Amino acid sequence: MENKMLKILLVDDDRFLLDMYSLKFKKSGVEIDPVSSSTGALDKLRAGNAYDVIILDIIMPTMDGIDLLKTIRAEKLSPDSVVIMLTNQSDDIEKAKAFVIDGYIIKATTIPSEVVEQVLGIYNNKSTHKL
Repeated sequence: MENKMLKILLVDDDRFLLDMYSLKFKKSGVEIDPVSSSTGALDKLRAGNAYDVIILDIIMPTMDGIDLLKTIRAEKLSPDSVVIMLTNQSDDIEKAKAFVIDGYIIKATTIPSEVVEQVLGIYNNKSTHKL
């Protein structure tokens, strides 16, 4: 596996969680781009930014994470990104799976350091299977 810094887009409307996860990912040597809205995420993706991993919350105002994922897939934005849902809405995971996700993490049962571990594990597992 090549030795480069992972670039992650994290989309969550909760500013506290964005800041906390950003800090944890940075401490793990990951470049993190935190965005507090689906429209902000789309702006970055439509501008041509590519990410190794896209982490989406499901419950967000204006456009939820599933609609954001539908748009990302329909517009073929960052097609090689690993997509992970980070949510408390376990009921919506099946809906998200219909739009091809690589993993999901339930916020309520996972501490921030475990979120980082699981995200990196999902990414590494996906990249080793691409070979």
